[in-house]
Amino acid sequence: MPAIAPKYLLDDAQLLDFIARGYHLVEPQAGDFPEGFHASIVAKLDQIKSNPGNGILDAVPELKQIYDNPRVLGPLMSVLGKDVEMDGHRHLHTVKPHTPRSQTWHQDGTNVRHHQTWCCLAMYYPQDVTPEMGPTAVLPGTHLRNAPTDTMSNYGNIKGTEFLTVRAGTVAITHYDLWHAATLSRSDRPRYMLKFLFNRKSAPLVGRPSWRHDAKAADQIIINKTASMVGPIQHYCSDYYKEWELRREMWEWYLGSQEKIEPGAFRTLLSR
Repeated sequence: MPAIAPKYLLDDAQLLDFIARGYHLVEPQAGDFPEGFHASIVAKLDQIKSNPGNGILDAVPELKQIYDNPRVLGPLMSVLGKDVEMDGHRHLHTVKPHTPRSQTWHQDGTNVRHHQTWCCLAMYYPQDVTPEMGPTAVLPGTHLRNAPTDTMSNYGNIKGTEFLTVRAGTVAITHYDLWHAATLSRSDRPRYMLKFLFNRKSAPLVGRPSWRHDAKAADQIIINKTASMVGPIQHYCSDYYKEWELRREMWEWYLGSQEKIEPGAFRTLLSR
């Protein structure tokens, strides 16, 4: 991957938020792309007769410009390392007009309970997504939870669900294990989402953070119990403490530690 300016990397608060919530939104800014760029991609997608699957990048080569943009590449490098690489698997997801049912909750990853970040989805939305268009639903914090798909399929509306009603050009970078689902459509227009996968090639190293790291500031964020490290879902106290520990373990891994964090370590830090 090319070198990029540090200003495009996530800072400690943003990375801690990703660890807690399991996703980060890259929202469009003026000047990112020429006027009409995203609309031109929608026009191309409207002409596709059958889903090209992994061939979507050949069908719409302009998509590479999305992921080469430093405002997207910077967060990807931050969460997956500076040698992050694009996976060969990618897919065009379409919610057709007036789709009567939502997808069931699911995880794309296998969730092997390592609670590390080795793969992320980078979901690009080329059009404004309204509540009527079947936005992607995500459940913050569920990358730390494991459940069989057949069990998840029985879950309905869950408190804490967030719906990605976003502007054209938004990229949602999500941990591969985050629970998500497409929702039903009441719109006359299709809702497109381009799913690309990115992989980490090497484990984090001590003293070589892939984001903009300030150790003192990061510790203060944790000690102050800011929203970045507070569970986004209301649940039982035992789960609350377990997720504290899992986030702390994940944070230590990002800092280069390969050691198992002792139970209670995170609560000790928070109680200072």
